[in-house]
Amino acid sequence: MINYIKSEHYRLLRKKGLYVTSVIGLALIVAAAAVLYFTQNADPDFPYGTSLFFYSNVIGSGLLLMIIGLLFNLTLTGKDTAIVKQSISFGVSRNTIFWSKLMLTFIYFLLICVMGLALTIVLGERLLISEDQSVMNFLIASLNMVPIVVSGFFLIHVLKMLKVGDVYILIMLLFLFLFSGDLVRILFQSISGMNELYTFAPSTLLNENLMSFMAQDVQSEYRPWLTGIVMSVIVLLIGSRRFAKQEIH
Repeated sequence: MINYIKSEHYRLLRKKGLYVTSVIGLALIVAAAAVLYFTQNADPDFPYGTSLFFYSNVIGSGLLLMIIGLLFNLTLTGKDTAIVKQSISFGVSRNTIFWSKLMLTFIYFLLICVMGLALTIVLGERLLISEDQSVMNFLIASLNMVPIVVSGFFLIHVLKMLKVGDVYILIMLLFLFLFSGDLVRILFQSISGMNELYTFAPSTLLNENLMSFMAQDVQSEYRPWLTGIVMSVIVLLIGSRRFAKQEIH
């Protein structure tokens, strides 16, 4: 397994997409801060030149983070069918392939997320009007997002390994992370004991996290971790088993 990981790591570092995606992700943060900064300087009455507003745009970008995660995952799960088939023919197990690709892309995704988080705080505190407790609230809200975003990344990996098309993956992400709460609420609102189930839906958790942050009343939550862990375990177990049985053409 170690040799396969080294081989995949070497291939990953030679992929231009890894660097392009990283630069674009960080550039979007810089661009957002620059727009707020220059607008604030041009118009002293501009109400959004604050660190709170800047950070809220990041907290509200859960779906965008998952799209960036999709681009990261594509570096090793894109048009690699021939390479996967060759690896299997040389005796590399499917479990090794599945988990190695996940581990490598996930590590680099987490790394760019941490870099983006640090860059956001530096720009927010240096360029914009800083507000009391905004950094601490931003860190708490970001921590609440972690399990949901991670579960989304795992879902993307599984779907790519099972050769699901990118369009269908985007549709599923939109459903889970934008509309799932509304749908669950409609389906179970009349069922006693289950009418609050929608509060555990990914879209509900992301929306509530953003609203709490904007009200500067954000607190550490257990629901995102419960939902994220359950989703991650189910998705990875089903995905790894399906991939182990999938025919590679």
